[in-house]
Amino acid sequence: MQFNIIRTDHYTLFQLKEKNLNSLLAPELKSEFVVIRNNGDQNLILDLEEVEYIDSSGLSAILTANRLWKDFGHFILINIKHEPIERLIKISRLETILSIYPSLEDALQEELIEE
Repeated sequence: MQFNIIRTDHYTLFQLKEKNLNSLLAPELKSEFVVIRNNGDQNLILDLEEVEYIDSSGLSAILTANRLWKDFGHFILINIKHEPIERLIKISRLETILSIYPSLEDALQEELIEE
């Protein structure tokens, strides 16, 4: 799995560098989320700019992160650029559960995460 992690004093940005978030990548992604959470990183921002497709396993990984950060800090999705992903989130009605923003700047402003 290809990704970049950028840590600041106030948040961790996880940039997934894959076109597909599917059953092949989801277990490893979940493991990375657990490591980040156990590291004490209070706010995780998942950048999906390069992701074009997510299956149910990928969605499960995202929901795992959402649960890991519930009552601990913030879990935020940014840069959803592809229609199939937007459609999946709407069909699943997850836009009411997940914090989703068009950009990092929007997320930082709206979620009250200090820069």
